[in-house]
Amino acid sequence: MTEVRPLPTFYIPHGGGPCFFMDWTHASPNPWDPLAAFLRGLAATVQPVPKAVLVVSGHWEEEPVAVNVQERPPLLFDYYGFPPHTYQLRYPAPGVPAVARGIVELLQRAGIPARAETRRGLDHGVFVPFLLVYPQADMPIIQVSLRSGLDAAQNLALGAALAPLRHAGVLIVGSGMSFHNLHIRSLENTPIAESEAFDAWLGEAVGMVDPEARSRALIAWRSAPAARFAHPREEHLLPLMVAAGAAGADPGRRVFNAVMLGWRISGFRFGT
Repeated sequence: MTEVRPLPTFYIPHGGGPCFFMDWTHASPNPWDPLAAFLRGLAATVQPVPKAVLVVSGHWEEEPVAVNVQERPPLLFDYYGFPPHTYQLRYPAPGVPAVARGIVELLQRAGIPARAETRRGLDHGVFVPFLLVYPQADMPIIQVSLRSGLDAAQNLALGAALAPLRHAGVLIVGSGMSFHNLHIRSLENTPIAESEAFDAWLGEAVGMVDPEARSRALIAWRSAPAARFAHPREEHLLPLMVAAGAAGADPGRRVFNAVMLGWRISGFRFGT
């Protein structure tokens, strides 16, 4: 792969299930509209145009790390109880088998056990947001799993091992939710105090200028205010670790922030 100016990395919120493609009769307008607008505008902020996007979703954990190497990956409708039309969504984005298999080798050379995945589809942490980011499905997508065990340091290391791809035109995106306690919500969109507290801490941690200090703070995320309230299980936070690890010394900043269903939700960008 030809070396180009390094691309940034992102941690994006992917919403709840197929939230952007539903009629919200009990809440108008759709409470996810601010996030949808952010996702629709994201591609225009990335230059040069990526050759492919590597996505790590909070909905896939494997050990060894799995890399989808399919030429035409199917979709995995891993959400439940939603309207029938949301199971008819289509996103025929191509894969890049040669690049994907190279990612397996890249991880293995870094000492991270990795394997090729030839059957699993792109989960909704990928196709739901990317239906808005690249709606024409013309951007190649490669999904990579989180590391099982949900260890923050291991997933930061996973990101660091993927960092060379930024110089080869591959955009690295962690897809999760910065607040993910689905049992607590406000249809009136009254901000939930615990989500506000955790979000404030997260913004400070990501914005640390010293990348080593940033990593230490993220590894110690459980000590943050309302950490376990915000993430009873941390699979939706750990894609942030991958994005931060791949960023290296590049600074992070908040590029999305809104209250939806009472949850204070953020998205972050690392690098220019």
